[in-house]
Amino acid sequence: MKNLKTILLAASIAAGVQTSQAQNGYTNLFNGKDLKGWKVLAGKADYKVENGGITGTAVLNSGNTFLVTEKEYGDFILELDAKTESTLTNSGIQLRSHYNPAGKDGKGLVYGRQCEIDPSDRQWTGGIYDEGRRDWLYPMELNGKAKSAWKNSAFNHIKIECIGNTTKTWINGVATAMVVDTVDIKGFIGLQVHAIENATQAGKKVYFKNIRIKTTNLKPEAFSKDVYVVNLQPNNLSAYEKQDRWNLLFDGRSSAGWRSANSNSFPAKGWKIGDGMISVLPSTGGEATNGGDIITDKQFAAFDLSFEFRMTTGANSGVKYFVTLYEKTVGSAIGLEYQVLDDAVHPDAKLGRDGNRTLASLYDLITAKKQPRFVHPIGQWNTGRVVVYPNNHVEHYLNGIKVLEYDRGSAAYRELVAQSKYKVWKDFGEAKEGHILLQDHGHEVNFRSVKIKELK
Repeated sequence: MKNLKTILLAASIAAGVQTSQAQNGYTNLFNGKDLKGWKVLAGKADYKVENGGITGTAVLNSGNTFLVTEKEYGDFILELDAKTESTLTNSGIQLRSHYNPAGKDGKGLVYGRQCEIDPSDRQWTGGIYDEGRRDWLYPMELNGKAKSAWKNSAFNHIKIECIGNTTKTWINGVATAMVVDTVDIKGFIGLQVHAIENATQAGKKVYFKNIRIKTTNLKPEAFSKDVYVVNLQPNNLSAYEKQDRWNLLFDGRSSAGWRSANSNSFPAKGWKIGDGMISVLPSTGGEATNGGDIITDKQFAAFDLSFEFRMTTGANSGVKYFVTLYEKTVGSAIGLEYQVLDDAVHPDAKLGRDGNRTLASLYDLITAKKQPRFVHPIGQWNTGRVVVYPNNHVEHYLNGIKVLEYDRGSAAYRELVAQSKYKVWKDFGEAKEGHILLQDHGHEVNFRSVKIKELK
């Protein structure tokens, strides 16, 4: 039997913790004794109270299983500690989520944003996933420096802030992800035990404790600088993005900041601005045969460029950078090109070398290494991103996944140019600065949320 002094000390510490939480405006979501206020949805994994915390145990051939709050929450700050038993025991925290009992053929479907817990070598803990609906919103490749924040085989502190339309996550005090969304102003909070199909993972556990929430007198916490934001509100910059030196290249309403690649005015035909989009209109499928390409008035050196695009069936277009207009060309202006292409239908996907003319590739130079799940279907919006660092290292992303990288001016880069259609232009792609270009290739393609941050 513990002596009285030890019991009193433990009680005093517990009371002090509760008092501190109360003073900070937090209340416990879990009472440490039972699962009152929580319920299990969807799969068959087991949840039980052990040692003052919640243990979730994986069950073979069960779907994803969620222990969710009976109450719904709108704006809140949530904090908890979590640990996984295995590097393959994926988990997560559901935020403002919902349940469709008829989903998954009557097995039930939980859907909504999730703060990922990923102890695998991929290291995407803190990323934001849209369970049962839109898939990944914020893969942690967008914030690689924060991937190592999670520590395996130990309890990790997770903090999640949902205020207004913005969700922010921290792992062990490290800022990991930020999403500005357009859906779900309230919903339940949940703990996940992921589905498993491998018998060796059956019985593996995930642990949660110290689950607490604050719902009043909320003040957004400052986020680390230079974290990329996934902003799903079209043509919008959040307060954080503005402070982080991002600027819209397309305001969603006008052609301001853009002109024809062939004149000082915006094309009189071939392009349309409406419904928050800047769109190249269909014509013959040829290069620059209708309205022609458009370029930014301003030129850029080192930058982080982000843009959304939506293709029609068979479409071909591109986003070019370091466009100087010094080259005298027939058709489209010359520049390094982030390819925009319907790989399944357009014949250009089978030309070039080893697929280097496919979607998100550095056109005719480097093939984008894409995973099918991160390519959104024709008719849906995709997000492209090109980062050019001051040291001339360049990265292409598609829907948050890095698909290629290279170094402008390097021996390897020049060797690729020498084998390409660009070999006829001296020092191709090595200009100190250039325009951003949206290509008219005769197919309908819509662009929006075109924004840029200059890097120094």
